[in-house]
Amino acid sequence: MVAAVFHMPPADEVSSVSPPPVTAARAQGASSSTPTRKPAPARANASSAGAVWLPTLTRALAAASGLALLVGVWALLTREGGAFPTPRSTFEAAWALFSDPFYQNGPNDQGIGWNVLHSLQRVGLGFGLAALVGIPLGFALGSSRWLSAMFAPLIALLRPVSPLAWLPIGLLVFKSANPAAIWTIFICSIWPMIINTAVGVQRVPQDYLNVARVLDLSSWTVLTRILLPATLPYVLTGVRLSVGTAWLVIVAAEMLTGGVGIGFWVWDEWNNLNVQHILVAILVIGLVGLALETVLVRLAAAFTYDEVRS
Repeated sequence: MVAAVFHMPPADEVSSVSPPPVTAARAQGASSSTPTRKPAPARANASSAGAVWLPTLTRALAAASGLALLVGVWALLTREGGAFPTPRSTFEAAWALFSDPFYQNGPNDQGIGWNVLHSLQRVGLGFGLAALVGIPLGFALGSSRWLSAMFAPLIALLRPVSPLAWLPIGLLVFKSANPAAIWTIFICSIWPMIINTAVGVQRVPQDYLNVARVLDLSSWTVLTRILLPATLPYVLTGVRLSVGTAWLVIVAAEMLTGGVGIGFWVWDEWNNLNVQHILVAILVIGLVGLALETVLVRLAAAFTYDEVRS
């Protein structure tokens, strides 16, 4: 009955029916008429390699063109001479500085490498203390509406204050220039970490927390398994902003406090009227800040999910 419904022949007819024989001529004609395709792996690999390297080469050429334009305008403006140094004299001074960046001729006469390292040390200490305080405080503010409402006016009042306005407070409390500079880095780095961490905690999906309540998870498990992974992209964004601000502030703080550091080195070269060294220091400050920014951007991108990017 099923065979009749589907118009199928009986089983014995199905077994007896065989496909029509294919003659040799027909098979030969089919094989000759069918086109043969030869793989072209070399062309595919070449096109894929070109697609990968072309954007990188384009960006490199654009960056080189921008630098060349800057040097060209600089050379054009200084061709008549004057107080501002030419590109050639600045490059010669940079070559002399970088040929021995770690010399030491006393506490106030050190190479540019030592000054950069001392500045990075101050930035690392102040930034590390800000991370130890700001990230847990951001978790607390994001988790508690009461704490958020209590600290929101204080953060809104203190965050716009210039970091250098806190430097006299540090000098008054610590009685020393180095702790005062670290204090200035701390106070200017803490706000981005607090705000971004609190925002990240507040944007954790409520379904995650509901599941945690149903499973009766402990507070430590909720923090380490739910809140921290979900808010890590926001925390890293706050860290990136804090590091950029700290590196900006340390130069000005060292100009005022003195000692050893890239900021003090710039001010000392200005007192010596060595403008070439000041321009070299500006280049070094920019390169170090770019390196810090690049590392933290890559780190933040590695822990940023698609829904956070969008």
